[in-house]
Amino acid sequence: MLSPGSTIGMLGAGQLGRMTALAAARLGYTVHVYAPDAAGSPCAQVAAAATCAAWDDRAALAAFAEAVDVVTLEWENIPVDTVEFLARTVPVRPGAGVLAVTQDRIAEKTFANGLGIATAPWRPAGGPDDVARARAEIGPRCIVKSTRFGYDGKGQAVVGPDTDPAAAWDSVGSQACIVEGFVDFACEVSVIVARRPDGAMAAFPTVENRHRSGILDRTVAPARVAPATAAEAERVARRLAEALGVVGLLAVEMFVTRDGHVLVNEMAPRPHNSGHWTMDACATSQFEQLVRAVCALPLGSTAVLMDAEMENLIGDDVARWASILAEPDARLHLYGKAEARPGRKMGHVTRVVPRRR
Repeated sequence: MLSPGSTIGMLGAGQLGRMTALAAARLGYTVHVYAPDAAGSPCAQVAAAATCAAWDDRAALAAFAEAVDVVTLEWENIPVDTVEFLARTVPVRPGAGVLAVTQDRIAEKTFANGLGIATAPWRPAGGPDDVARARAEIGPRCIVKSTRFGYDGKGQAVVGPDTDPAAAWDSVGSQACIVEGFVDFACEVSVIVARRPDGAMAAFPTVENRHRSGILDRTVAPARVAPATAAEAERVARRLAEALGVVGLLAVEMFVTRDGHVLVNEMAPRPHNSGHWTMDACATSQFEQLVRAVCALPLGSTAVLMDAEMENLIGDDVARWASILAEPDARLHLYGKAEARPGRKMGHVTRVVPRRR
């Protein structure tokens, strides 16, 4: 157990690191952020220290490891080699093994399916011929997704009966990918699970996510699904966190089919956009829970104090900040980014209401 006054190393310098650093400060910890773009970043603005260096700069990594007591991350695409190097000196939570699975869609889906956890039908693809073959096996409508670095709708292409497989392959960068069948789903949900080094876990309630142009637009908490569906989503998330050996947080995005089945879509071993509502409506936020987990503290209560709807402020949406501040039930969080660009997450607002009975 790391006592207050210890330093948490943060890999990645964006808004997730920023909100974690703020939560850590409230508990008496300091954060030292490391990233190639750390200078002036959302996280560096509130951190006690920042190292701006490449992921493969061994001298900078060694100095960073010596300066902190534990390392965590706000982005799952940190190079595995970087995590393995740091782990020789300081605990890194979650570890390289978790990243090796969650960075790659093939590894991720293979892992889930190996546990008996359902996903959409999928096939690996290494070229246009594989895309065509997968479409023939899965169905005429499917999605080609790059195996790595795909998020917020990036690295994806929709394939229909008349789509040229070569064009779909080119649109995702002519790189290793999966071909995934379309799911007739009623909604998308997610669950965030915290896990300590000793295996103790706590899960936040299942929430419902609504997207716009491939980017999360709103999260409704708790999800308006049947209690049995919410319980199954939580069970799946806990099973994955335990099997992966996560120390920290694991966010699991899932489809709920029209007949109530749960299918895993993606996993992220870090704070998640769909958990931002916890800052204003839960006894413990996801960011405080991450600090508690990686420092081996008792996990906080995940009790819901208020029902909530979180809205992402993307691009020019942030210009509404003044009117949002005038809303009595709105809680505004801005990320300190200087320039609003299309598709860029500039902040979020959580609107809270008394709990539904």
